[in-house]
Amino acid sequence: MNNHTSYIGIGSNMGDREEYIRRSLQLLEDDKNIIIGNCSPIYETLPYGDVPQDDFLNMVVQVRTSLLPEELLEVTQGIEQKLERKRTIRWGPRTIDLDILLFDDKIIKLENLMIPHPELTKRLFVIKPLRNINANQTIPGTDQIIDDVYNTFKEHKGVRLWKQNNGAGESGLFEN
Repeated sequence: MNNHTSYIGIGSNMGDREEYIRRSLQLLEDDKNIIIGNCSPIYETLPYGDVPQDDFLNMVVQVRTSLLPEELLEVTQGIEQKLERKRTIRWGPRTIDLDILLFDDKIIKLENLMIPHPELTKRLFVIKPLRNINANQTIPGTDQIIDDVYNTFKEHKGVRLWKQNNGAGESGLFEN
């Protein structure tokens, strides 16, 4: 029974970025405990932080799951390993990055998992695609909704639409 809702941020800036995103969606979909719901468009974004690197492709996916947050983290980290993510430089280049942004209305503070994601409200490249899926989603522990956070950004530069979701469902969302 998939009775939890989670939002996962997905990003890539190495190699065939779109293919890494497509494969991560497929791997999420292959897990019998996860059902992919809404997917945002894919945005091309400037890198976050001071590390010189290529632009990212980013999106957010809503999932329904029977997994607990720690179990979902194991799945997302397993996907990163399968897609050869290397953690060498903080905020550095990566084949794929999957971040659990929200999980139901939970607030979780563990050594390896913080929900809501601690950088959520600072990252337009996450807020904009999350807004596409659920602009009225409340951020647990605050009285803010995603649309209000989006409107706090003075500039919306560095995050541009790269590929629209075609509404086909599952991993075929972005095929031409």
